[in-house]
Amino acid sequence: MTACIVGWSHLPFGKREGEDVESMIVKVAADAVADAGFEPADVDAVYVGHFGGAFSPQAFTASLVFQASDGFRFKPATRVENACATGSSAVHQGVDFIEAKRGRVVLVVGVEKMTDLKGPAVGEALLTASYLKEEAGIEGGFAGVFGQITQTYFQRYGDQSDALARIAAKNHKNGVSNPYAQIRKDLGYEFCRNISDKNPLVAGPLRRTDCSLVSDGAAALVLTDVETALGRPKAVAFRARAHVNDFLPMSKRDVIQFEGCTQAWGQALGAAGLSLDDLSFVETHDCFTIAELIEYEAMGLAKPGQGHRVIEEGLTQKDGKLPVNPSGGLKAKGHPIGATGVSMHVLTAMQLRGEAGEMQVANAKLGGVFNMGGVAVANLVSILEPIR
Repeated sequence: MTACIVGWSHLPFGKREGEDVESMIVKVAADAVADAGFEPADVDAVYVGHFGGAFSPQAFTASLVFQASDGFRFKPATRVENACATGSSAVHQGVDFIEAKRGRVVLVVGVEKMTDLKGPAVGEALLTASYLKEEAGIEGGFAGVFGQITQTYFQRYGDQSDALARIAAKNHKNGVSNPYAQIRKDLGYEFCRNISDKNPLVAGPLRRTDCSLVSDGAAALVLTDVETALGRPKAVAFRARAHVNDFLPMSKRDVIQFEGCTQAWGQALGAAGLSLDDLSFVETHDCFTIAELIEYEAMGLAKPGQGHRVIEEGLTQKDGKLPVNPSGGLKAKGHPIGATGVSMHVLTAMQLRGEAGEMQVANAKLGGVFNMGGVAVANLVSILEPIR
């Protein structure tokens, strides 16, 4: 272990009226540093995960953290962008800084303001995370991309609409207990399974309940080296981590295998000297329910085409063998792109500290995080454990 999370802050996700990227950054930055027991002047570096794209006219955002306090002035601050894996990429950059012994305290902020865009413009903005030379014409934006992936999966392995509805229902049930979630309502399997006016088809076989939410939000955490962390009231260490990128064009790979996800999990678990059986829970990237289904297979819970058995047998329920998305995942929590990966790390740290309230997984000792950008293009895994 080389770095630890020693403090954090998390805004509720959703449509945050009257707020912008700057105000959300300022709030979580100040609160996270205070939660860690530091002053802004103690921070050695700042990383801001912010996808931006067409969502924010203010693209240069790293120094907006300084609006929280003059104490941040003259610190190195960097904006990180890696599609939907932006937040975890910023976290890993912070860990890199500490591993390189360039400093001992790092602030990482993830933020996105998405709801200012409407309708098709959201899909177009998200589609920039695909390979535009080949995929720009896909109808329905990024939902259309995953609609095609779902159709391909169904053609190869049969209609798995039941499994997708079970995943959606599981995550919405979990989201009821998450005070930061955009939707805190147990929708139930029947609602998620059936097409209706309130749950229409969105892209291919994907229903509205199969798609994560357009959200605003921010989260932040403070990282330190292990020696410093041992003097803090709480510390959650990185047991291991991995970052794997795959080809951007979907045409160059089998898009329903998520091979980059497999590689990242294999590298992280290998470095940690662990197996999946050792983990207490996982927060995984369910931007669409088909993604969580394929991730079951990619991480090794099931063979290709057999992911439906994982959810049918209850293995990933909160009281199952390996709870997946006890927070409700992106499906219930929302998916403000730059904030998502930071949020996943914060919520995992809360679980491992026994501070997750009604979300709490019993006897949580080791937590896994998988955050991806694009269609399993950027793949980041973190394995966390508490040391204080």
